Amino acid sequence: MEQATFGGGCFWCTEAVFQHLKGVDKVVSGYTGGRIANPTYKEVCSGLTGHNEVIQVTYDPAVVRYEELLEVFWKTHDPTTLNRQGNDAGTQYRSGVYTHNDEQQRLATAYKQQLTAANAFDGPITTEILPLPVFYPAEAYHQNYYNLNGSQPYCQFVVKSKVDKVKAVFGDKLKAAV
Repeated sequence: MEQATFGGGCFWCTEAVFQHLKGVDKVVSGYTGGRIANPTYKEVCSGLTGHNEVIQVTYDPAVVRYEELLEVFWKTHDPTTLNRQGNDAGTQYRSGVYTHNDEQQRLATAYKQQLTAANAFDGPITTEILPLPVFYPAEAYHQNYYNLNGSQPYCQFVVKSKVDKVKAVFGDKLKAAV
């Protein structure tokens, strides 16, 4: 098993997008890139700690390749809005790929360059690609959030549309029980 870490806005959204992909064993919501150890959700939401809301994906590379995870990442959020995803604004919602090794760094950088060269988006890609400094799991109530709280308004209006997009665009990459 290997790990990948992505920041694509609210971690409830990105967690729900990745957890039903074939080859993904688990997805943990958390934080990275900040100035203090073991931050709380309240501290991160203040925007003062420098952390980003991220997910850490544990996956089987024999079933799903890192490049496929990158494709899902870039097609399920807006990588052109600096420190923002939809109505969620602040540095904690920035787009980021946090690499675990040199190969991930190379693949993520190459993928971003391909998207830029192809003018895949209406604006420049602001996604940061950095070696993962440290990952702090978020509080327990943030884990598996969409599956446990799908009827909540935020989930219905924001998360569900991302999950529906994944089903429509990546249906062949989803586990059978979705």
